[in-house]
Amino acid sequence: MKSPSSLDFLTEALRRLPGVGPKSAQRMAYHLMQHDREGAAMLGRALSQAVERVHHCERCNTFTENPVCETCLDDERDQTLLCVVETPADQLMIEQTLTFKGLYFVLMGHLSPLDGIGPKDIHLEKLIARATDGVVKEVILATNFTNEGEATAHYISETLKARGLKVSRLARGVPVGGELEYVDAGTIARAMLDRRTT
Repeated sequence: MKSPSSLDFLTEALRRLPGVGPKSAQRMAYHLMQHDREGAAMLGRALSQAVERVHHCERCNTFTENPVCETCLDDERDQTLLCVVETPADQLMIEQTLTFKGLYFVLMGHLSPLDGIGPKDIHLEKLIARATDGVVKEVILATNFTNEGEATAHYISETLKARGLKVSRLARGVPVGGELEYVDAGTIARAMLDRRTT
């Protein structure tokens, strides 16, 4: 049996990206080799550098090149609010809203017993230590509204409430600019249940 060629190896590596199947990976590999060798070299260097330099923040678990990330070191942020998200991408989205001025904890995933992902895999002990540091007053759960995200939020909520912390959940509802006739029934139902006084 012959060993895989460098092109096969590149194709297989590209398949590891989310949403990339065998055909797409093969197209990307051929494109890089045929039309953009400079881009391929740059991609290789960037990946190598990121793998070498990027690690987890000691306090919030997000990606950083320093022991503690810039957000955690920012004295202007409200130290009493801790927002729990599943991924660094989720953290970035909340930051882009410019509405949250507290700190974060990034789980790097969600509970999924069927996939063998338990509390240790989402750094629950580290979150508990962070949330019970005597400074945090409220933990805002901003996990995704998937079955796994909801289960994760519930588990964390029960764990932190048992330790006397105030826990809240990101609200759900009709999107800004959304027209009711085009919004799915589940979203409208949740918006009705989560309604607030004006």
